[in-house]
Amino acid sequence: MKDETTLSRRQIISGLGASLAVAAVSPVLSVDAATNAADAAAEPLKDPNNAYPKPPFKSQSQPWPGLASKMEPLPDHGEKSYKGSGRLKGRKALITGGDSGMGRAAAIAYAREGADVAINYLPAEEADAKEVVALIKAAGQKAVAIPGDLRDEAFCKKLVDEAVRQLGGLDILVSNAARQQQHQSIMELSSEDFDATMKTNIYAPFWIIKAALPHLQPGSAIIGTTSEQATDPSADLYDYAQTKAATTSYVRSLAKQLAPKGIRVNGVAPGPIWTPLQVSGGATQEKLQKFGGDTPMKRPGQPAELASIYVQLADPMASYATGQVYGATGGGGQP
Repeated sequence: MKDETTLSRRQIISGLGASLAVAAVSPVLSVDAATNAADAAAEPLKDPNNAYPKPPFKSQSQPWPGLASKMEPLPDHGEKSYKGSGRLKGRKALITGGDSGMGRAAAIAYAREGADVAINYLPAEEADAKEVVALIKAAGQKAVAIPGDLRDEAFCKKLVDEAVRQLGGLDILVSNAARQQQHQSIMELSSEDFDATMKTNIYAPFWIIKAALPHLQPGSAIIGTTSEQATDPSADLYDYAQTKAATTSYVRSLAKQLAPKGIRVNGVAPGPIWTPLQVSGGATQEKLQKFGGDTPMKRPGQPAELASIYVQLADPMASYATGQVYGATGGGGQP
């Protein structure tokens, strides 16, 4: 019995020593492995001033609402650059204006982060929308395409119902679609045009959010696309700038209203971004050719540069961020 006891103690001490030795070495090995992995994944720093095209740009115009696929140069929505890491795995998102611009960038990023995505767009934008659907599917996620005009209240409700039905629920709503048409004078702005801008930019989010709320659970997120125009409006965007000021306001108001329900509401405020809005009546040809050149970075932004902001605002890890407006203006300082 004594020998057995002694042997057991020796075995225990020997095993304990081996364990301590492994424990002493393991952290070093783990740190080394992590360092090597980080080094392997590291990419060289890029100067943001020279990351994308700068003006002068080619004079070009398209009928409203325009197609990204016909712009020169082509906008970058993150088609080749955005890499996901599962931040939105299992989420179900509806994005208006998801065919191009920031909506397309968000759709691509959300899919690569693990979300199923429904996009809305005008029938005239079908060519761009098909590209987005293919990109979502290529990421291994479900893609739902729902064309229609957001100026119609009945369609807005149908849009939400269809997205919920096909996605099997809804927990991220990105109200991004917008109408922008420049007018040099208020005297040139018809009541019909003014109404179209208000319906698209203000009424549609109101109708869509109302329809979506019964489906949103605590932890859901609503994201509006506002603009630097809300705080620094251009003279020729009288009606558009008003709608973006209203968007900023509804984001902050609704955030207070929905916080007790556990639903976060935030906004993204871009500066000059290279999208079809600019080539389909949103800017004069003179302004288009110089577009973004007056920013500190001397260039317009690309939709891809805002993708991570839309992801961050939808990410459950950003659970304390609500009522915030995140700017991306190339140094403009707004909002």
